Amino acid sequence: MAPAQGQFSDQSDGADSKDSADGSSVPPAFRSAVDALRSARLRPELEVEPTRPPQRLAPHAYALEAAVVDGEDDLADGRLVLLHDPSGHDAWQGTFRLVTLVRAELEPEMAADPLLPEVCWSWLTGALEARGLSYGEAGGTVTRAGSHYFGALATRRPATQIEIRASWTPREGRGGVPDAGSHLMAWGDLLCQIAGLPPSGPADAAVVTLPQRRGPQIP
Repeated sequence: MAPAQGQFSDQSDGADSKDSADGSSVPPAFRSAVDALRSARLRPELEVEPTRPPQRLAPHAYALEAAVVDGEDDLADGRLVLLHDPSGHDAWQGTFRLVTLVRAELEPEMAADPLLPEVCWSWLTGALEARGLSYGEAGGTVTRAGSHYFGALATRRPATQIEIRASWTPREGRGGVPDAGSHLMAWGDLLCQIAGLPPSGPADAAVVTLPQRRGPQIP
């Protein structure tokens, strides 16, 4: 296991400054959650770096991008956003929310599986539960999209991509701070699983993984 890779920019989320961009004070709970994200220890195949977070979803936000890398190939990529509204949010049923997008290219034999969307969703919930994480109000979509090439691109074989969009409310612990680091590690497990990598721990017969593949990052 390795620490989250990438240089974390002080300007990426406002959590390292005394005040946020709109002049309001950065809540200690949000600062602690961001610190936990930065100190999380992830699998060495994951390359992680901060990215600009959305500006209008919550008063405070922090975002990460990650890719599962094998040599020069990106097997899967995704984005994880931590949102915080100190006043709480009715739809969240809490003051924190995690939002994600995960994408990967599939092997043809997996793309044809009619149960693939259900299986992919179970990977997300299973990754959280495998680390003993409590969460609520989970929701999202699993989208399977196919591409066929014509004309000058006709030599390319058809490709199928899978995309998971999801959000959930992490349970808040002492001081109103969720275990954001463990949620990031569970999200990293999901990325590696959708990339086709075997589990990092002892094999679990109940875990289904995609065949390992090498392909370009999904644009």
